[in-house]
Amino acid sequence: MTEAATLNQTYLNGYLAWLRNEKQYSALTAENYARDLGHLFELAAATPLAQLKIHHIRRFIAQLHSKGLGGRSLARMLSAWRGFFTYLMRDHGLADNPCVGLRAPKSPKTLPQALSPDEAARMVDLPADTPEAIRDKAMFELFYSSGLRLAELVSLDPAQLDLSAGEVRVTGKGSKTRIVPLGSYAIAALQAWLAVRDQLANAGEPALFVGQRGSRISPRVVQLRMKQWGIKQGITSNVHPHLLRHSFATHVLQSSGDLRAVQEMLGHASISTTQVYTHLDFQYLSKIYDAAHPRAKKKT
Repeated sequence: MTEAATLNQTYLNGYLAWLRNEKQYSALTAENYARDLGHLFELAAATPLAQLKIHHIRRFIAQLHSKGLGGRSLARMLSAWRGFFTYLMRDHGLADNPCVGLRAPKSPKTLPQALSPDEAARMVDLPADTPEAIRDKAMFELFYSSGLRLAELVSLDPAQLDLSAGEVRVTGKGSKTRIVPLGSYAIAALQAWLAVRDQLANAGEPALFVGQRGSRISPRVVQLRMKQWGIKQGITSNVHPHLLRHSFATHVLQSSGDLRAVQEMLGHASISTTQVYTHLDFQYLSKIYDAAHPRAKKKT
């Protein structure tokens, strides 16, 4: 390992520790930051971070863009780099932040994908005939019933559930806590899982959902299980945890029209983040209009 690489690793370890301990970021979020910073180290190669200037960063972004990374991914990456350099200036004496003033190239706005209500029902209607399948059904019902993020779900402990009240206490981004309602199907699935959880969980394990080794299930295992079940259930979309979160938000908004309630349940800090689902809802209404309104039908 070169001297620059060794120093970069030292900086990275300190920064990730600061994100977890001071900013209270989840392990999954810290991993994402580490991945984005890995790109920076790779592009900088032997150039010390203290010698990087704005033209270096601009070239790095252009290189990543030429490899197919979109505007949103580059904006996230640039934000991670900017925060990292701010940390280095404060704690390690770097003179300036070469990412300040740079913006990522814009990408066309894309709406989050959502399953149809029928597809969502198929995705959670699993044949719960083994402890693993019972666990998976409970996880998927919880995603779809309450719109949880993946990191929120895997971090749950049984004490955060109140099945009699039909609620789950969730710790989201920035360590903010919110209470989210549970649907009757999710409650039934969770009760079934709690009845068999001890068959998989290690003694004294605090996690609600556990993996094959009896400890807290990893985000990657949840993603893989969902992908496998999606294929088995005949879902043609690329099924992933955030897809069920999007489907939850879309279907609740279509039924209720209450944007503020959806914002609260999703744990969005700003309602502008939630407003993307109004566009999904408009698409849905447009399809209904095109199919039903006599003036919308094309002449033959």
